[in-house]
Amino acid sequence: MSLARETEMTAGELDEFLGGQETGVLSLARDDEPYAIPISYGYDPDERVFYLRLVSTPESEKREYLSSSPRARLVVYDETDAESSYRSVVAVGSLTEVPPEELTVDRIEQYGEAKRPLFEIWANSKPDLDIQLYTLEPVDLSGRRTEIDRTESE
Repeated sequence: MSLARETEMTAGELDEFLGGQETGVLSLARDDEPYAIPISYGYDPDERVFYLRLVSTPESEKREYLSSSPRARLVVYDETDAESSYRSVVAVGSLTEVPPEELTVDRIEQYGEAKRPLFEIWANSKPDLDIQLYTLEPVDLSGRRTEIDRTESE
């Protein structure tokens, strides 16, 4: 018989988990319309801030949503073994664009933690691409882990 035990993650567990992951799903909402995209991120456990590098084209839906200053929800999850453990963290807040003139070496290093390189080769020419740097300081950060205990019944 299998028993699932779900527990809330502590602050230390949240920071360790988020620091060890690099990807998640960013969801934005505008006028009751949701928009979700997979992203890579950097995370600073001391400040509890996410660093996002988002690339879009002029006609992209992503750019439309970002220009409306939407509330954001970032979901990061991991399934270590489909039959024994699952962890997920949800961060809720607003995205803050970081203007290039405000970039410091420390901030650039945080973006460097993200999986995707800062500059990539894209199908569109560079003038059509808009690379925007954002931070997400969560107003709510919560995580859960589920562990499944397998016991044999006689």
